[in-house]
Amino acid sequence: MERIYAVVQGQVQGVGFRWFVQSLANSLQITGWIRNMENGMVEMELQGETAALHQLLSRIRKGDRFIQVENLSSKPISVQLREKRFSVKY
Repeated sequence: MERIYAVVQGQVQGVGFRWFVQSLANSLQITGWIRNMENGMVEMELQGETAALHQLLSRIRKGDRFIQVENLSSKPISVQLREKRFSVKY
């Protein structure tokens, strides 16, 4: 089990990015949260098995026809043992 904090830059607000990540996270059994930042970036905390986290980050970097990720930075943080789901914060 691993948890990371990540920040994404690019065309990631107003294009369904948070719901895109939430859907992927749920399919990979990843918990955590995601929210827009005032500076146009998106921040998130992701927790799950290492392989699932790498798969999610790889898919985020690819984006889709609307989502264009220019930069994704991440760092490990402390695991939240009681967390049960992935949510979109406002």
